[in-house]
Amino acid sequence: MHRTIEAFLGSRPFERGPWLAVAFGVGIACWAVLAGPWQWAGFLALCGAVAVGGLLIDSDGDLGHLRAALIGMSAMLAAGCAVIWTKSVVVGEPGIARPEVVMIEGRVLDRQVEGARDRVRLLIRAQVEGHGEPLQVRLNLPDENDQPGLVEGAQVRLRARLMPPAPPMLPGAYDFARAAWFQGLAATGNVVGPVTLVAPAQEGWSLRQWQQRLADHVRAQLSGSPGTIAAAFASGDRGAIAQDDEEAMRDAGLTHLLSISGLHVSAVIAGAYFLTIRLLALFPFIALRVRLPLLAAGVGAGVGLFYTLLTGAEVPTVRSVAGSLLVLAALALGRDPLSLRLLATAAVIVMLLWPEAVLGPSFQMSFASVIAIVAFSTSAPAKAFLSHSHEGSLARLGRHLAMLLMTGLVIEIALMPISLFHFHRAGIYGAAANVIAIPLTTVLTMPLIALALALDLFGLGAPAWWAVGKSLELLLWLAHLVAGQPGAVTMMPGMTGGTFALFVSGLLWLALWSGRVRLWGFAPIALGVAALMLTRTPDVLISGDGHHVGITGEGPDLLVLRAVREESYTRTALLENAGMTGDAVVLEDWKGARCNPDFCAISLVRGGRRFDLLMARGKDLVAIPVLAAACQRADIVVADRRLPAACKPRLLKADRALLRQTGGLAIDLVSGRVRSVAETQGEHGWFRRPPPWQPRARQAGPASTASGEPGPKPVQ
Repeated sequence: MHRTIEAFLGSRPFERGPWLAVAFGVGIACWAVLAGPWQWAGFLALCGAVAVGGLLIDSDGDLGHLRAALIGMSAMLAAGCAVIWTKSVVVGEPGIARPEVVMIEGRVLDRQVEGARDRVRLLIRAQVEGHGEPLQVRLNLPDENDQPGLVEGAQVRLRARLMPPAPPMLPGAYDFARAAWFQGLAATGNVVGPVTLVAPAQEGWSLRQWQQRLADHVRAQLSGSPGTIAAAFASGDRGAIAQDDEEAMRDAGLTHLLSISGLHVSAVIAGAYFLTIRLLALFPFIALRVRLPLLAAGVGAGVGLFYTLLTGAEVPTVRSVAGSLLVLAALALGRDPLSLRLLATAAVIVMLLWPEAVLGPSFQMSFASVIAIVAFSTSAPAKAFLSHSHEGSLARLGRHLAMLLMTGLVIEIALMPISLFHFHRAGIYGAAANVIAIPLTTVLTMPLIALALALDLFGLGAPAWWAVGKSLELLLWLAHLVAGQPGAVTMMPGMTGGTFALFVSGLLWLALWSGRVRLWGFAPIALGVAALMLTRTPDVLISGDGHHVGITGEGPDLLVLRAVREESYTRTALLENAGMTGDAVVLEDWKGARCNPDFCAISLVRGGRRFDLLMARGKDLVAIPVLAAACQRADIVVADRRLPAACKPRLLKADRALLRQTGGLAIDLVSGRVRSVAETQGEHGWFRRPPPWQPRARQAGPASTASGEPGPKPVQ
């Protein structure tokens, strides 16, 4: 076996390098998956043992490639784990223990205007009442309480309602607490009442102010939805984009166009590069004395860095510009810019600076799409398809258009597991939509925006802005058309981490190796597809506070215990984790439920067995004997408050005491599998598992009485 591996590695000297970057990312992921310090230390020790074992292999023998692979891969695995562990210790900020309303005084670090939601978002480093050390908090300020001097650097005093960073609402949902930990956020919340400006900011313009001025200027030149999207392209300000436009772009697979990322940065840098090299080539004195690719690469790098700073220098943008700068370096040196080794270098740089990004969809989707482009375009079938140089212009154009469509399809296939894992949804027609939208954006819209801004310096930008508006109207029309088609979005229940790992490993194997051996990547992908098809939708979803319950399998709609707003995160999270595209129907409005002011009861038949659920929704005290009798008739009881020990359902009592330990739950009644948020969190700093509840001494008092079905009623 070891001889076969040695021969395999020896025959692929140029394909082994990218796997070191993969190992670095896997080390980061292992830190996130493993439970705590003892497991992390054990992982590092295991990597060290493998590296030592590699060193024991004779370097002059016939297993040199295997030796190098063992040492290199184990070292990169350990490095990934160590880097994110170190960053977690250095920058991690524990969240506040509980919700509280407090006075805050501190300095504004960042200000973002969210016009579509009629609010301003402030990032403040402040001294918080009741806390010794200054905390970094993020607050939402209603537009009516905004002030002209409330900008970066201003000292403010205000009253705010703070919340600790929220863990995932349900297993598989977005983990804001983890993101806040690496951002240094201790709390989020809302400003209560007016803001007092203690000291104004120092004179001068910050990057955020320049960004805001640019966005306001663009929206002043171009009104409506096209203006909001043009402002996002020019400055990265997405706060004014209407909710229905954003949803249409998402469902059409075009939402990546709204965030300043690789597409926008690449378009700006490529435009600067080719414009510089073409203009300078017109002057023989310069062209004969200066190496134009090197000079054009410098200009492109400068423009890219300026655009990155102007649009807020967010992590995805910095990640994109880092990769683009490496491409410019390759062009300047005369090397192939479409190289997996170059991409692996960019990935390692990003992971060294932002190791936590590996765990999020932005990093995964951006690098997956570029890997798919490079691997597909450099594959033998793709090269053979485009090698018919003897054909006419129309035939060659048709081949390139077909290649563009196939590339889009490959990207969609590569991104689908990532989208299903993080968002529980994937677009069906995104490949076809992107074939039109990406050239429209990069070749027409963004150059027109640049031209319009340049002409505005002389007051002549109106015609260019009109053209920008028409191009963006076409983009929005395409987004709404595609999003409105039947089956435009595929919804799936939460994918497990193991299934996701099968997809990722198979896709990486397909992309990073060449020849027939890459076909082995279809094996883990097939296993992942089988596991995904066998994944059952949870029958019952319970939020971490017990306040919201979702029930599936009773038709196309999700049954919910309490009404949820149409645009609320709660509604979206429940539907996405249920893998449903229907509506959320309140349980008391469904004919199969029995509800009174205290409780709702419902009977579900799953796997040939009947399950009785009892869910609390009232706040009044009830008689313990009646409550005990109702619990005894139920298989599962759910409550957003602590229930007494007398409540003993047949299977599960998911009250506040239990949910404080487990977080949100997803229950499969057929298999009996209960997934919890806590089982995915381990001992990481952003997840606090409170001590078990201890009963207090009960005071003597009159007993309450109540009766009725399906559960206790308020005490009269």
